[in-house]
Amino acid sequence: MATSKLSQFGLQHVARGIGRLTPEVIESGSGSHVTMVGGKRYLDFTMGIGVANLGHCHPKVTKAIQSQVGQLLHGQVNIAFQKPYLELVEQLIPIMPHKSLDTFFFWNSGSEAVEAAVKLARHATKKQNIIVMQGSYHGRTMGTMAMTRSKTVYGQGFGPLMPGVFSVPFPYCAQCSVAQASGGKYSSSNCCMDPIRQLEVLLKQETAPSDTAAIVIEPVLGEGGYVPAAPGYLERVREICDKNGILLVADEVQSGFGRTGKMFAIEHWGVRPDILVMAKGIANGMPLSGIVARKDLMDTQMPGSMGGTYGGNAVACAAGVAVAKAFKEERILENVNARGQELSDMLSKLRSDPKTADIIHDVRGLGLMQAIEFKSGAAGSIGSKVQAKCKELGMLILTTSIYDTLRFIPALNITKEDMAKGCQILKEAIEEVAAGQKPQETATRGQALE
Repeated sequence: MATSKLSQFGLQHVARGIGRLTPEVIESGSGSHVTMVGGKRYLDFTMGIGVANLGHCHPKVTKAIQSQVGQLLHGQVNIAFQKPYLELVEQLIPIMPHKSLDTFFFWNSGSEAVEAAVKLARHATKKQNIIVMQGSYHGRTMGTMAMTRSKTVYGQGFGPLMPGVFSVPFPYCAQCSVAQASGGKYSSSNCCMDPIRQLEVLLKQETAPSDTAAIVIEPVLGEGGYVPAAPGYLERVREICDKNGILLVADEVQSGFGRTGKMFAIEHWGVRPDILVMAKGIANGMPLSGIVARKDLMDTQMPGSMGGTYGGNAVACAAGVAVAKAFKEERILENVNARGQELSDMLSKLRSDPKTADIIHDVRGLGLMQAIEFKSGAAGSIGSKVQAKCKELGMLILTTSIYDTLRFIPALNITKEDMAKGCQILKEAIEEVAAGQKPQETATRGQALE
């Protein structure tokens, strides 16, 4: 079928509720690139939204998948243990951000893993309410839609949603009203900690600690704009949880498995989560997710209360084992930090360059989870224009957040040459868009909402 006919077929028969960057059809992927039906090749700075962390079709992961398919395709977890599942647990225990995290449950998707964490928290504490962050994204299932606060589109028209969910501000310094009131100066290194005050007020006004099972938090907001927590914030949240008998759940679906330069983002702050949620990069494209907690917490659940037909699939777990081994053998974290510094340096130069500074509100991120937020005005989304120009120049990139933000999600093993190419494309695209912006079309701060 010709490319145009394939695209038209997809538009006709695939659910309209799925948004997409391009109507093109991907035929193959290799490393940091994807090739479309018809031959168009792109440098991929999306990686399946942070799933193919080791690049498309990583040879060791591919080999592990092929080998496992010939041995055991599916070993149902409610029937018996299966070897890849246990091997993956063995690989993961040493890289957990705290030694107390030693008992695992694997499922299929990030949303399911978040719901597993909620089930565990509610059952273990015998309390019902959950606190989430404004700007957070936890999924699109009926339960996680209620927890997602990054955009209303994820839950719009699907109510009533799961009750017992409350939200508080995240320390998003670039959009902090306190910082803006003090002259527009903001710095995550000197956070006002107003979000902590708001959390303390919430626990006094809306959901008492005796009714609150967990605080669920992304150490780096994902869909909310790639915003790392301000220094000191997560430490304070941990203190509040300990004081009030509330479990701290770290949602590391997008920020985990090396994306920020450490295996898990929460390691940057040295904070112990009670429950850690993982997915995306865990198996480099195979559907696999999981939660991990300390054994006494996990053991509160009765046998049969957790499970699922495809949860912890043998092939997906074999891929996960190969991913964990590749991280050590190929020194992936070293590459993340080196390439991340190159990306950060380029973004910082754009922010201070007179040719582009007038359209840039903020640059931020950790490792290879970085973003640039634009100032928005009457001309509409600058980020979308830069995205379109990058695609024209041969690179796929994604917007995110209600604010005008581009996020960068390259492969964690991206080469120095491909990173330089991506930075050059991005620089050219931003400079061209900046040159086309009239002075009156840019605002003084990034307040235009999508």
